[in-house]
Amino acid sequence: MKRKGLLFFILSLAFILVLAGCGASKQDSQQGGEQPKEQAQEPAKETPSQIVIATGGTAGTYYPLGGGMAQIFTDKAGVNATAQSTGASVENMRLIRDEQVDLAFTQSDIADYATKGTVMFEGDQINNIRAIAALYPETIQIVVPAKSDINSVADLKGKRVSVGAPGSGTEANAQQILEIYGMTFEDIKAERLSFKESSSNIQDGVLDAAFVTAGAPTSAITELSATTGVKIIQLEDDKIADLIAKYPYYAEQVIPAGTYSGQDADVKTVAVKAMLVARDALSDDAVYNMTKALFENLEQLATVNAKAKVIKLEDALKGVSLDVHPGAAKYYEEKGVK
Repeated sequence: MKRKGLLFFILSLAFILVLAGCGASKQDSQQGGEQPKEQAQEPAKETPSQIVIATGGTAGTYYPLGGGMAQIFTDKAGVNATAQSTGASVENMRLIRDEQVDLAFTQSDIADYATKGTVMFEGDQINNIRAIAALYPETIQIVVPAKSDINSVADLKGKRVSVGAPGSGTEANAQQILEIYGMTFEDIKAERLSFKESSSNIQDGVLDAAFVTAGAPTSAITELSATTGVKIIQLEDDKIADLIAKYPYYAEQVIPAGTYSGQDADVKTVAVKAMLVARDALSDDAVYNMTKALFENLEQLATVNAKAKVIKLEDALKGVSLDVHPGAAKYYEEKGVK
């Protein structure tokens, strides 16, 4: 019995070793160099049942234009779209990154920072943003009460100045313009307010000036000009040249006389471009349909906000440094826009 037990033990042990060897061979075969590597797959394209458009403050230009676009997209592009009020450009880029919105308005300079991971996006490069269209010039307007003794950016030193909502494109513009004049936010009493809050505080006499980056005319300034009266501060030619030399995404811009009540002369300043961008995961068909609906219904959009009158198909790709969404690119190709 002892011999039989020993023999059984040896046979069992041999059987276990054979199974272990087979398992190892199979694992080696699966991990061998001749096996094909897994191929990275692109994320599936999406057609959300609800399209959310990130805009800006309710007293700026983004919000009414976004509302007008949402109506056009809903009626003409087969999507259910809504506009969402936000802190504007910088916040909008992060909302796109976090997939909390589908489309967004932004300044061309802010979009460039975001996709390159520079300035306020240092260490936070955003890779899922695609361009749909450049829309119109966004004018940097420095607003003071009509009777103010502030006549130059240099006069802002020590004054109570709104530099835009926290994290907004306006805040970045204010910082860069002050820099050209040898100043920082520490040289002023900086307030970070929305356009509407800035207008209200100037009217109430608790704010001396405000930076507003938006298409002119801007509703917040128009309303203020009809009550308190406003003066738009002009930038000197040499300062404009210095600003453009350091930050090439700026361009000289003139606010024509009569843009606001009581504005009797042209005002020289600078501008960046307003853009509409999208999440890269949106389906090509959805973006194609929205791009087509936008440019084929500009007259309707202009009834919502006059700034839509300067949006032109032939300018849709001018000043765009981002990759264009394939859906928008398809529409431009059909229309011969390059």
